[in-house]
Amino acid sequence: MKKITILLTTLSILACKETPKKEEINTTEPKEIEVEKSEYPEAMTQIFDAHGGVKAWKSQRTLSFVLPKPELPETHTVDLWSRMDRVDTEQFSMGFDGNEVWLLDTNENYKGDAAFYHNLMFYFYAMPFVLADDGIRYSETEALEFDGKSYPGMKIAYQSGVGASSKDEYYIHFDPETHQMAWLGYTVTYRSGESSDNVRWIRYHDWQNLNGVVLPKSISWFSYEGRELKEPVSTVTFENVMLSKEPQSKSFYAIPEGAKTVPVKVN
Repeated sequence: MKKITILLTTLSILACKETPKKEEINTTEPKEIEVEKSEYPEAMTQIFDAHGGVKAWKSQRTLSFVLPKPELPETHTVDLWSRMDRVDTEQFSMGFDGNEVWLLDTNENYKGDAAFYHNLMFYFYAMPFVLADDGIRYSETEALEFDGKSYPGMKIAYQSGVGASSKDEYYIHFDPETHQMAWLGYTVTYRSGESSDNVRWIRYHDWQNLNGVVLPKSISWFSYEGRELKEPVSTVTFENVMLSKEPQSKSFYAIPEGAKTVPVKVN
């Protein structure tokens, strides 16, 4: 049995304890957001609508949540329009300023790959809406079976050159009655640069409503043999979740004094 490899046990983050300088915040009212449902296959539109709709999601500006790791809790903050981000702990911080990934780790406590991790948990958390991004190709895939129930699915692939790992593939499976997302399958190609047929599986079934947008309270990685799902092996909870239409100041995501930039490998 192939046990799922949980990246979280080897990846942790940082904290910049300096108070950012006061900077004017962009408070421009967002333009009326038009979302053409024809942009997505019908099944994807039904999934998005079951979670509040793409229009509601795209009207939000800032997302933050805490991963309550016992030894080193992490606070993740993301600008949903620009995808600038920041992760803070008591020991070090990392982020993306819109151009470069950075790591502030004076005591060299962080042992992971900041270029890989800085927005990793955001992508897992912000499902299914990150699958409404530009540069995505959708196709149907075979249903996933679990506990006697069949979950229809869609395969998501990226156009070449989109993101740091355009060879990654995702499989979203949904409840046929509610159309809410139920499972996420994904491959990892970032380190190897090669396509992979090893699909890892996460269960989504614990939800919360934030400003009309339905997002997870927790997600669970499962052990598996191919497409045969076994049992949960690791669960990640999301605490102190905040979704807001207000932006953080640009300086919040800026490279702090003393931080180093981190090269990003693009597949």
